[in-house]
Amino acid sequence: MVLGPRPIDYEAELRRRDETIAQQAERIKQLETEIENLKTLLGAKAESKAAKKPIFTENYSLDKNKRKNTRRKKSTGRRRRELKRDMIGDQYDIYWQDADPDACVLHREQFAWHIADGKAVYIGYNIYDVPDSKALPLPPGLRNSRSEFGIEITLILAFLHYWIGVSIDNACEIMRFFTGLDLSKSQADSLLSQLASDWDEQYDAITELITLSLIVYIDETGWKVGKRSCYTWVFSTALHVLFRCGVGRSKSEAEKVLGKWFSGIGVTDDYVAYTNLFTQHQLCWAHLLRKAIKLALQHPDEKQYANFLDELYAIYQQAVRYQKDGRLSSSRAQKSLELQELIRSLCTRSGETIVPDSMSDHEATFIRLQNELVGNLDCLFVFVEHPDVEPTNNRSERNVRSEAEVRKGGRTSKTAAGAQRRSIIMTVFASLRTRFPKFTLDVLLAEVHRWFAEGCSLFESELAELQKANAPPDITPFPC
Repeated sequence: MVLGPRPIDYEAELRRRDETIAQQAERIKQLETEIENLKTLLGAKAESKAAKKPIFTENYSLDKNKRKNTRRKKSTGRRRRELKRDMIGDQYDIYWQDADPDACVLHREQFAWHIADGKAVYIGYNIYDVPDSKALPLPPGLRNSRSEFGIEITLILAFLHYWIGVSIDNACEIMRFFTGLDLSKSQADSLLSQLASDWDEQYDAITELITLSLIVYIDETGWKVGKRSCYTWVFSTALHVLFRCGVGRSKSEAEKVLGKWFSGIGVTDDYVAYTNLFTQHQLCWAHLLRKAIKLALQHPDEKQYANFLDELYAIYQQAVRYQKDGRLSSSRAQKSLELQELIRSLCTRSGETIVPDSMSDHEATFIRLQNELVGNLDCLFVFVEHPDVEPTNNRSERNVRSEAEVRKGGRTSKTAAGAQRRSIIMTVFASLRTRFPKFTLDVLLAEVHRWFAEGCSLFESELAELQKANAPPDITPFPC
């Protein structure tokens, strides 16, 4: 039996296709919904990650930088004359000493702060002279016709900043607290620069006086100019003190003051720069004794160090007795030689070779100290032969100690000009300090006012007298 093809059920096929289409349509709808949800989610994520638009509160447009046609007049920082008159506490008329008031007319006004009875007072000056005068009198205590602060204010600032060692800001605060004077840092800085400029000639005169001295004491300590490591040198005599701040430590720095060969006696520590600089050289006994003391204290079990210290100090004490003995005149040189022999006998290990691997550090130090003593015999007892010479360098050490304290406090110079300004002011202050039993503002003011009146400072007068005494008969020194 042969079977034919099975007939197709078209209706069933159509129903099956309709179901498939319906299922696919539903799936498409679901996928489209998921796609929309994903787009929304991705959009939100993108927005959260995107950089926010910057908001500028300032105007950065090109138009802002265009110059305006109208310019504001630069302020000089000075008050108008009308406002100054309202501040006046006292007022004075100023004439030349021998002027006839009836023949004078008012030429100008000047206003300045002064310290009176410990308080700041604003004073007005009416300056009179004959009608055709070209040189008007200057109010007392003022630097020039434009000065707005009395010299006493400048001296107080200089004393606080340089001598005491407080900052300029603190000096202004101290001035404000005690006197009521409201002084800005820039004004204080300007006043100190003016003072250094006015005292520059005094600095040169003191330098020359140091050069002409018979005995000079020298010491140096570290200093800073900005971030650069420098040194401050101090040259001292019985009457003069010279500071050189912010310079190097080489021998040439001493030679700039004393020359390559100083004809007098120098008293210093054992720093090598002082070698062959003086006609006679006295080493500081304080430095030598400190080295021996350090050895004895750090190594108490080494009896030789304590014995050495006792004998060395005994020799020094004997030398001091010889120095003070007024009966010794022609025999001083002989006494110096005897003391040198005692040092040579004491230093039994002088000349030994130092072998670091076979001896301790303190033993090597002990040998070096003995070598130093024996190698500088001529520099140990100069003070015995010349009683005016001090056996230690304490005179300059005292002057340099305050500079070391300022350095440790971080109040060194910011610029080379600032270091030079400090040198000048400290030199004049320290040199004046040697003249007065009490270093007070009244004494300092009296001396400075005398300089103004006579046109010649104390140091210039001393230099003129010294040059006159040393000048050849046929040469007349320039008068002060």
